[in-house]
Amino acid sequence: MAPAFTMMSVLAPALAWLVPGAGHMAQKRWIRGGLLLVSILGMAIIGLLLRGRMYQPIGNDLLEILGFVGDLGTGGFYLLGQAMGWGQAAPFTATADYGKIFIIAAGLLNFIAVADAYHIAIGKKP
Repeated sequence: MAPAFTMMSVLAPALAWLVPGAGHMAQKRWIRGGLLLVSILGMAIIGLLLRGRMYQPIGNDLLEILGFVGDLGTGGFYLLGQAMGWGQAAPFTATADYGKIFIIAAGLLNFIAVADAYHIAIGKKP
């Protein structure tokens, strides 16, 4: 049986990608949405504070492409970071590797949150 197509089944994942937790908040899942917002943005900000690198869409290496996909998962944070030039400096500290992993992990966690918001919207998950 195909999932029902509703406006919320399109809006919730889009909001969830753009602002972590917003897809859940749009469905009145306030606590879950707030926890996702704090944890995902917190991880991304910690990654930047550790001087983590944000990957560019142009990459000539498979690992760079995968890093870009992970970073892109942070949604609006990635778009804002690209516009502001965050995470573009050459890493000269030992913590920079940890920082880029924090940003990628935040993006991957947000992809899971997007899928969760979609499943709630179509009624597959209570």
